[in-house]
Amino acid sequence: MSSLTNQEPKASVAIKKRSRVPGVMITQYVEQLPPGKSTPDFTRKPMNVTVQNGKKAFFKAIVNGEPSPTVTWERNKGEVTDPEKYKTRYDERAHEHILEIISAKPEEADTYRCFANNEYGKAVCTATLNVMGGGLKKKSQAESDAPQDFRSMLKKTVIVTRKKQLPPKKEGEIDPKLWELLLSAPKKDYEKICFDFGVTDFRWMLKRLSQMKKEREDEQAKVVEKLENVKQIEVTPSGRAEFSMDMKLWDPNSAINLYKDGTMVPYGDDENSKHSLKKMGTNYVFSIKDPQPEDAGFYQVDVEEANMLTTDFQVPDVEFSAKIKDVKVVESEDAIFQCVLSKPLNRITWAKQDSSLEHGDKCEITVSEDKLIHTLRVKDCEIADNGAYYAIAGIKSSKASLTVKADPNARKGRKGTQTGNQDDLDAARRAKAERDAADAAAKAALGDGGDGKDGGDGRDGSGDGSGGKTDGDEGDGDGKNRNLLTDGDDGNKDDDAGDKKKKRSRTGPLVPDTVTDRGVQFVSGLSDTLANVGERAELSCKLSNETSEGRWYKNGKLLTNEDGVTIIKDGACHRLIIDCCNKDDAAVYRFEAEGRKSEATLNIQDPPKIDADALGKFTQPVIVKAGESAEWKLPFSGGAPMNIQWYKDDDELLPALNVKIETSATESKLRLTKCQRKDCGEVKIKIKNEFGTTEAISKLIVLDKPTPPQGPVDIMESAVTSVQFKWKPPKDSGGCPVTNYIIERQQVGRNKWSNLGEIPDGNPSYRDSDVDPGRRYSYRIRAKNSEGISDYLQTEDIAAGVLRYPGAPTAPKVISAFKDCINLAWSPPCDTGGTKIVGYKLEKKKKGTNYWSLVNQDGPITDTKYAVKDVFEGAAYEFRVSAINLSGAGDPSIPCDTVIARDPMKPPGKVTDLKLTSSNYTTFSMAWTKPKEIKGVEDEAQGYFVEIRPIECLEWTRCNAIPITLTSYTVLGLKAMATYWVRVIATNYGGDGEPQGFDNYIIATPPPVKPKFKDRNMKTFVVVKSGNTVRLNINFEASPLPEISWLKDGVPVSKHVTITNSDKGSQLLIPTSEWSDTGIYTITVKNIVGQESFNVEIRVTDDPKPPGPVELDQNISGTVTLSWTSSPDEKRDDRLHYMVSKRDSFKRTWRTVADNLFNNKFTVVNILPGREYNFRVFAKNDMGLSPPSLSPVFQTKKEKEKFKVNMPESKSLDFQSPPSFIIPLRRRTAPQGYECCMTCAVKGDPAPRVTWYRNNISLNTNTNYHITNVCGVCSMLILRVGPKDNGEYKVIIENKLGTTESSMMLNVKE
Repeated sequence: MSSLTNQEPKASVAIKKRSRVPGVMITQYVEQLPPGKSTPDFTRKPMNVTVQNGKKAFFKAIVNGEPSPTVTWERNKGEVTDPEKYKTRYDERAHEHILEIISAKPEEADTYRCFANNEYGKAVCTATLNVMGGGLKKKSQAESDAPQDFRSMLKKTVIVTRKKQLPPKKEGEIDPKLWELLLSAPKKDYEKICFDFGVTDFRWMLKRLSQMKKEREDEQAKVVEKLENVKQIEVTPSGRAEFSMDMKLWDPNSAINLYKDGTMVPYGDDENSKHSLKKMGTNYVFSIKDPQPEDAGFYQVDVEEANMLTTDFQVPDVEFSAKIKDVKVVESEDAIFQCVLSKPLNRITWAKQDSSLEHGDKCEITVSEDKLIHTLRVKDCEIADNGAYYAIAGIKSSKASLTVKADPNARKGRKGTQTGNQDDLDAARRAKAERDAADAAAKAALGDGGDGKDGGDGRDGSGDGSGGKTDGDEGDGDGKNRNLLTDGDDGNKDDDAGDKKKKRSRTGPLVPDTVTDRGVQFVSGLSDTLANVGERAELSCKLSNETSEGRWYKNGKLLTNEDGVTIIKDGACHRLIIDCCNKDDAAVYRFEAEGRKSEATLNIQDPPKIDADALGKFTQPVIVKAGESAEWKLPFSGGAPMNIQWYKDDDELLPALNVKIETSATESKLRLTKCQRKDCGEVKIKIKNEFGTTEAISKLIVLDKPTPPQGPVDIMESAVTSVQFKWKPPKDSGGCPVTNYIIERQQVGRNKWSNLGEIPDGNPSYRDSDVDPGRRYSYRIRAKNSEGISDYLQTEDIAAGVLRYPGAPTAPKVISAFKDCINLAWSPPCDTGGTKIVGYKLEKKKKGTNYWSLVNQDGPITDTKYAVKDVFEGAAYEFRVSAINLSGAGDPSIPCDTVIARDPMKPPGKVTDLKLTSSNYTTFSMAWTKPKEIKGVEDEAQGYFVEIRPIECLEWTRCNAIPITLTSYTVLGLKAMATYWVRVIATNYGGDGEPQGFDNYIIATPPPVKPKFKDRNMKTFVVVKSGNTVRLNINFEASPLPEISWLKDGVPVSKHVTITNSDKGSQLLIPTSEWSDTGIYTITVKNIVGQESFNVEIRVTDDPKPPGPVELDQNISGTVTLSWTSSPDEKRDDRLHYMVSKRDSFKRTWRTVADNLFNNKFTVVNILPGREYNFRVFAKNDMGLSPPSLSPVFQTKKEKEKFKVNMPESKSLDFQSPPSFIIPLRRRTAPQGYECCMTCAVKGDPAPRVTWYRNNISLNTNTNYHITNVCGVCSMLILRVGPKDNGEYKVIIENKLGTTESSMMLNVKE
């Protein structure tokens, strides 16, 4: 059932659960589900839909749950109640709930929600409707009536030059560009990409990213078979910006588009073009020649409409203050390349020749804290590391070479470090310090000294590099960047000494010899600090001299202990402590000592805070009665502006008729009016500002009268003097316990209801003893709690004092049997007849008789088991039982299985002589001998079970459910060549004996048979016309399954030849034969027993072409010699030969005078004088004769002529004519599943070539159609016509004089 409104039932709890279907949220209304019941869930949730403007849109969902849920629909921005716009229905065949949007408009593009509700919970999911722009306008009536020009109706190709723009970044949300970059990047690059966008912790994004990647991969799979090795854009040492991927397309002709910032960029395959694509196999490399700042942008590569790669090309405005220099090292030493940038940059690209370098075991890439100095350390240099190295920052690059020399002393265990020219680095750092000092002096002269960023004295000391700014170099005090220092560092001496023990340094002195004493230095400088309002903040630094004094400044103003701060000096450590921070304490703090300075920034945050007492009061549940109002109030504090949001069960509450929200700068109130039971649930407030978020949770409990008790009412007893029935407690107790149930009664036929009183809650049942026999009563039951009385539950009419007999118990079950006693047991009947069961009646009969005798002569059996002792040894009995209630005995049960009164038997022993009698690929048969009987130990076997177990499984499977009595069995349904263990178990009614199996496993295969070919009349020579299909079927028998190989003239067959093998034969298929397919094909069938081969010669040929001109020569009287030029086919057809025929003027009929001529000359004898002779020469091959080549007329004169007869000159008649149809094709309509025959009659000389087409596709080689041509009557037969045979059928006939065609339409009736 579907509807357009979401009516949530009353609920006492709200338990959130996740569905197995992603995107579905389930809310459970009860703490524990009853047996057999379940909350709603989606088997298939609605999918996102994109339609054109004005088209229909459908959302389809399949739900499950017990009881069956009700499905409702909503949308975020509006209602779905207008029947002219929305329709809902349920498809019973597909079990789908459907929301149909009759005509989708742009204003209906929205997020739609689907709810599935039942009394135990609800499930909800969302789907999005996107509406595209309008379609084409309809043509006018005049245009529609005009003849249609199909050429003008062809669809024009529209080149999309604009890609759909990414949504703009919203405040507080992740930049959409970041998501696009992460979708195309490998996992190892996630951290640095997120860092570029200011995201430091990206772990919470991985789940959504994984879901987005799956959707993107599904979209890509439509056009791409495989996509891997995606590389982001980088500037290469050659000066080009490149990005690449390995991609295998489903359709090689798919359009590949390049976009920059959403605009299509044209590209070529020439490297000289600005943007180019270079394809090598499946590798696609896009490159930008001579990149400039204007080339920076967001690049995307799409195949058709699916995105394959997204990369962000950034061109920072940065220069090299100091470039990398050439380095020379000895083997096993480390080489260091360093450069200094003019502006901070998170990272640069390091490359060697044409490959970029990554941070790893071989190369260590580091960046200084100020992001200006970038270092590449090549570890344990080898000779192979020789070459040019590049540092690339944006579109600027620096090149240096590394020379690795062999170690003459082979000191592999000792390591050293070699750097490039350090003087340039020092100069660059010193120049930057001077520029900073000049800028600071200029600001001071202008009165802009509020930030306290003094220039210092040349930055020649040492800082800790942890975020604060000192007046020395920015290397770590622990020696991490000591090779970057310009003037040395006293604080680094210990670390340098420790490093010298590890590595042999070859850097040389870094400090000029003229510098001898630098005074006090910073061992560790100040670092930027973050603190909350009201919390304690501490700034500290450490000097190299414990006796040095210093001063603290706040925004350039000297600080003392009287300014609300605590200044502590502990030896060389100096600390500034602020016990309770406020917003005024946010400033730049500086510490100065003997001309040295270090500064840092203290930032004060004021996140939202809630008083503990107010929070404790807020978290207590709010309990109100139905119809009353519930109110929450929570004071808070924190920095403005504040964003306050209230939630009810994770759904945000907005001001409405029943929702009142009042918020001030320090307090927020929520008031829910006219509360109902369904409003129970969790109430949450979320307070957020720019510094953080806090939440508080409360609970709303609404008290109300209970719901009616639950049916159905079960009648426990309906006796002559009493009626007893029971019911289920209310589904909703109203928030407080049910105290009593109120019972009312009405006699059927009367209008009066009488109150029978109240019964306490506990056992929801009632026994009414004041009834009259034969009358019918109806009862009403109401639940009562402290809030009121529920509506009533009314029972059906209950008859009192009516005889109702119980149903039949279950069939008695034999527990045990002996020669003098049989023990039986049974189960009570489901239908007691309305009264309790007082006992049972047990009956027996001997097998073969129809007389049932009572067993329990002494009265009803009160138990559900009984020992029958009145039996005779060896007799076979059947038993049945009847239940007895206050009305009497009911129907008897089904008789039990026949049981023999005898003592239990011992299980039989093992079968003997188990052997395999036959086998094939799906069955095997076995036989065995019956086990011997050993008195008192093993009794006689009465049947057998056969069990099998595949060798890879651990469990046995019985082949026969009922024991067999024969000592042989055939196992069916096996897998070919599968391996099985087999065993046989003897059994009797005393139990199963020990199993007996084979010593080895059995393979489902026939006995070994040497391969042999079964068809004695197999063809050894096949002639096929070029272009026709060749199909060879070779049948054989062999066991086990053989290996089958086909050879053509001793080598494997070509790829266009299809080989299909089975266990009984092999087929060779050449769909379209060519002259090159001629040869001897050999099939070899081989298995472990032996092998057999068979040869078939296939000759692919065509109708022969006629020989050349015929010349006549008479050398001897009475003979004439014919010679002719060879046929063009003679070179490629070794079986081509010639045939000569003659005709004289006397007989005027053609007679063959020579055949099987393999040369180009023949002498005809018996030439009579006075007659005219005509000769024809034919080329002949396996396909037949060619057109003839005619000779000149040959004639010899008689020496003596007695008389002369003037014969009229014969004129040759030309019967040639162009092809034409005598009877054309006619339109046919055929029922589905019947045969259909199409015929036409044609004529023409020479006989025309006939070709059948369906929808312009040739059918002559299609084996599904039977095509014949008999004396010009052309027919095509379709044995079983189906819907796929609909279409236009065409016959084209052609000869050398012309071509014509006839067509018809075939319609198939369903």
